[in-house]
Amino acid sequence: MAIKVGFVSLGCPKNQINTEKMISLLVNNGYEIVAEDVDAQVIVINTCAFVESAKQEAIENILDIAWLKDNHTLKGIVVTGCLPERVREEIFTEMPEVDCILGTGSYNDICEAVEAAYNKKRYKSFKPVDSIELGGERVITTPDYFAYLQIAEGCDNCCSYCVIPQIRGRFRSRQMSEVLEEARQLAELGVKELCLVAQDTTRYGEDIYGTYALDSLITEISEIKGIEWIRLLYCYPDRITDSLIDVIAQNDKVVKYIDMPIQHISDRILGAMNRRDTRKSIDAVIKKLRERVPGIVLRSTVIVGFPGETKEDFNQLREYLKAVKFERLGVFTYSREENTPAYDMPDQVSETTKRNRFEALMADQRRNHNEFNKSFLGKTLKVICEGYDTVSESFYGRSYADAPDIDGKIYFSSHRRIRDGEFVEVKITELLDYDLVGRVSE
Repeated sequence: MAIKVGFVSLGCPKNQINTEKMISLLVNNGYEIVAEDVDAQVIVINTCAFVESAKQEAIENILDIAWLKDNHTLKGIVVTGCLPERVREEIFTEMPEVDCILGTGSYNDICEAVEAAYNKKRYKSFKPVDSIELGGERVITTPDYFAYLQIAEGCDNCCSYCVIPQIRGRFRSRQMSEVLEEARQLAELGVKELCLVAQDTTRYGEDIYGTYALDSLITEISEIKGIEWIRLLYCYPDRITDSLIDVIAQNDKVVKYIDMPIQHISDRILGAMNRRDTRKSIDAVIKKLRERVPGIVLRSTVIVGFPGETKEDFNQLREYLKAVKFERLGVFTYSREENTPAYDMPDQVSETTKRNRFEALMADQRRNHNEFNKSFLGKTLKVICEGYDTVSESFYGRSYADAPDIDGKIYFSSHRRIRDGEFVEVKITELLDYDLVGRVSE
């Protein structure tokens, strides 16, 4: 009988794609994938370890799953991805419940790892992090109507607080022909929305073609029948070019939304972070985007409490965010990560100060978000239906302004049954915290 394998996938969409590839490898080799942990004989936990909170989440999941070894039919645990890549065999020492570990260059060894775990044997594999193939078959785990499309792996930016280059390797783009073929296959499966992801999507193509190619890639994808929305995530501000802005502005399939992490606005802190941006360059790209793409939704992230961040630096950031009013904003407290330049920087900021600064920015953003949501009242938005909520007795979905999993929802009523993945026109009538409420325009 086939070994029954369950999965826990943590972290970012890129990690989810790695999980989907491992599932495909197992299915193609005769293993059975089960949805419920209690039905599994082996469980694979694909981990994130970007920051301390992600490491803790991974450890908590491992310990939770380990309970099934003593109290159910689980025979083995395989831990893959960023956590083992960072700590290696320390996992075996600290968590003896784990049977097998795979680094980020060893996802293709998943069958060997599962087999070993099932037979209660130790197994480890740590191949070079930049040796893994970027394409390959996937079993899509997102809903039928949307999928993530990875266009590159790794990162060469080397921000002083970040371990991604160590975990994921150098930046390397996928061949455009390969990306387009995968996009066509996804469209044939019924996918209507593609979210383009990489550690730095705006660098796409420079390493293999010697020239900027994200704008060309998007244009080619937009020609694929069935794809209705193309969404851009992880765009570095300094590489948002005039040609990319033109594509966003002029191509109807590219949603008027861009995710562009700025991380800070103080030039002194940006320099310490080893970011390529300055306040002046960030200002310039935001101005261009808003002038040339009316109604565009700008999503960004910032870090508070970076080593050496003074009250003046923080106030610069706070006042800038109040003025710019990003429609979407994620705020993170600096996480001190070993083997990064920032780890040994002087003037580390206290956890209390980090938390206070985080809460101040989040309070500001809540007010800004509410103001932005009010601008939709009375307007009609194109919404992709994601399901039906039995508690509120209404359908729900997302507009162009909402990326999957990270932004808000639109709850709406309709006199007819709306299928998941169906686009409908919804008139917005109310606000509901971070979400919107409306009804289908019949």
